[in-house]
Amino acid sequence: MVSRMTILVEKETDDEIGFDYEEILGKVIIKAIELEKCPYQCEVSVTFTDDNGIRELNRDFRNLDVPTDVLSFPMADYSPPADFSILGEDEAAAMYFNPESGELLLGDIIISLLFNTFFENAKNFSSFLSSGTISLPCTFTIIFIFGFFLLISNIGIDECDI
Repeated sequence: MVSRMTILVEKETDDEIGFDYEEILGKVIIKAIELEKCPYQCEVSVTFTDDNGIRELNRDFRNLDVPTDVLSFPMADYSPPADFSILGEDEAAAMYFNPESGELLLGDIIISLLFNTFFENAKNFSSFLSSGTISLPCTFTIIFIFGFFLLISNIGIDECDI
């Protein structure tokens, strides 16, 4: 069980999210770290932006001049996915761990809450449910889970079919 975890949240937009996203982030990260058997206390950075902000990042880092709903920038390249054994090497301490807290720096997740695809995903995810609807907090959770697992895998976003 993860006893300590830091979630750094930055909002690049003044728009209100409308639900308790910090609670969702904490629960998802703790559960994901447990499922992947990560032996370290962790730190993750989450930034909320708009479609222009995420489009710039997508263009600068992936050469795709289009907005998207989530981008992930992992600190380490895990091969195979979630193989934390590479972090036991001496040089890993300087590269992948916060020198002040000792926490594993997982990386950055950028989410555009204002991007139309976010709302389109809510509609698409709803088609899988018998009720035919899905809430924005649930859509946020699905998108965040996807972004988080990209942090601890070596799978590029271009290889995923979601």
